[in-house]
Amino acid sequence: MSFLYNLFVSLLIFGMKVFSLFNDKTKKGVEGRKQSLDKIKSAFNPSDKVIWMHAASLGEYEQGLPVLEKLKEKFPGHKILVTFFSPSGYENVAKKKHIADVICYLPFDKKAAVKDFISQFHTELFFTVKYDYWYHLLAGLKEQGAKVYVISALFYERQAFFTSYGKWFVKQLKQNVDWFFHQTEFSFALAKSIGLTQSSVTGDTRFDRVKQLRTRNNHVELISEFIGEHKAVVFGSSWQAEEKMAAAIYRMNPDVKLIIAPHDLKRVEHLKQAFPNALVYSEIQQTPLSALNTQLLIIDSIGLLSKLYSYADVAVVGGGFHDAGLHNILEAATFGVPVIFGNHYTKNPEADGLIAANGGRSFTEEYAAADFVLFLFNNDEELKEMSDNAEKFVNEKPDATNLIMQKIS
Repeated sequence: MSFLYNLFVSLLIFGMKVFSLFNDKTKKGVEGRKQSLDKIKSAFNPSDKVIWMHAASLGEYEQGLPVLEKLKEKFPGHKILVTFFSPSGYENVAKKKHIADVICYLPFDKKAAVKDFISQFHTELFFTVKYDYWYHLLAGLKEQGAKVYVISALFYERQAFFTSYGKWFVKQLKQNVDWFFHQTEFSFALAKSIGLTQSSVTGDTRFDRVKQLRTRNNHVELISEFIGEHKAVVFGSSWQAEEKMAAAIYRMNPDVKLIIAPHDLKRVEHLKQAFPNALVYSEIQQTPLSALNTQLLIIDSIGLLSKLYSYADVAVVGGGFHDAGLHNILEAATFGVPVIFGNHYTKNPEADGLIAANGGRSFTEEYAAADFVLFLFNNDEELKEMSDNAEKFVNEKPDATNLIMQKIS
């Protein structure tokens, strides 16, 4: 089976290199990996003790960050490495202030490349977030003597591990992972059913992360002045479907303030054409205060969204009306904001949980979702109930980070 795995990795590399000729995002990942080894060599030496977090993308990075921060406090003399598989994660984090000594792409999982990479330093502790597993990486780390963990682990029935051909990889996980910290009881039970008994249920560290958001300064300049005494909807990481919702609300209730933060800043020009009377955030400081009475604000800056949710009465989170993947709904729920989203989401137990708690609602089509937002604004008791439920849903989750640290310690 190792032959088939190596063949799969070779085909993955070949496919990404071909696709990179036509896709800028993939090209960044392919080209960025060529620099990873040099970054490591310039920052580490073989005697350095390193704590290493691997995250597939940005969401997993945010999920793992509370644990990484606690580990840095506990082991201040260790160096910190963060690796990504996806360009979207790397590009967002590498450009910002962070706690790592090195941030780079994870090498492709070829035995020689991985061996060369991990030989440049001594990994004392490694953890991957959620479910990004690579055979040669995990095997090499265990050979080096590293402690290997999976935090916020999430097993689901359609994974390869639950097929006949997946048994080989399950054996590798059993040998090379010291402990799985599961998000849910269901994930724990699935892992146990295939013999991965080195496990416990600690919950989802994303809840710890979003609880932290409340304690920071969430002020965003001129947003309070823009909203005034009106109700406000924040459309976070919007795609076309969510922007259709915004257009419907824009037409039906001119008294509601709308803030749109698109998932891709390339959509800003489209939004400016769709809403010619809208304000653009980068230009708002040059706008007379009297002009802030317009109905819609387009966010053309990154890094503001999680703060903007603190101003919302209702949040609409993008990605759920198609297969792109639902974006982070907890960043809004933590502020006691009802969250509306599409029903095309998988591997998001927090979405089902928020719906069950009546702190969120999913819809099959965007116009029904828009109608529900307007319903909430006309029914203060229902709006308050959903707001309270959303905050309670986050508050009741366990402190997963401390539970994990008790085991690691």
